[in-house]
Amino acid sequence: MLVLKDVSRWRCVRGPGTDSVVAEKRTAEAEETAAATSSAFLYLEMSYLPGTASLVEEIDKKLLVVLRDGRTLIGFLRSVDQFANLALHRTIERIHVGKKYGDIPRGIFIIRGENVVLLGEIDVENENSQDLEQVSIDEILEMQREQQLRQLEEEERKKKALLERGVHPHTDSIQDDYFF
Repeated sequence: MLVLKDVSRWRCVRGPGTDSVVAEKRTAEAEETAAATSSAFLYLEMSYLPGTASLVEEIDKKLLVVLRDGRTLIGFLRSVDQFANLALHRTIERIHVGKKYGDIPRGIFIIRGENVVLLGEIDVENENSQDLEQVSIDEILEMQREQQLRQLEEEERKKKALLERGVHPHTDSIQDDYFF
């Protein structure tokens, strides 16, 4: 936090396109108009950290992390580096199928930064107020397998329909790894 004692020589401005507040020295005209103002304390919160440094504020908080392969992890952030590599403690992998979910305990989990798609803090107070039903690990894994089989059958049906209409679907195995 930055404390400015002589307010008459400084003004608060917002940086272009940002929500950060910057203290800027007043121009000569502005100093004349501010001369009537008495000295006071001005508190500017400098909370913006660029890049991966902003993740330092999230250490020891419970986070939800969505990975590039579609997995959802929930755990406590214990460490982060300049490449946004994360170390999660007491991690669970949460699998959602419809209105049901299952948690698989994973323990300590190291995540390479380039695999993170989404990262957000869990609201611990409202964490259990969900419309979802928790089921056992075996049940959710079976439900996930069934869902994946249905998706594959649907893709095959679409490919067949396209071929019947004379359209040859392009299959790119690289894209299949990243998109569902």
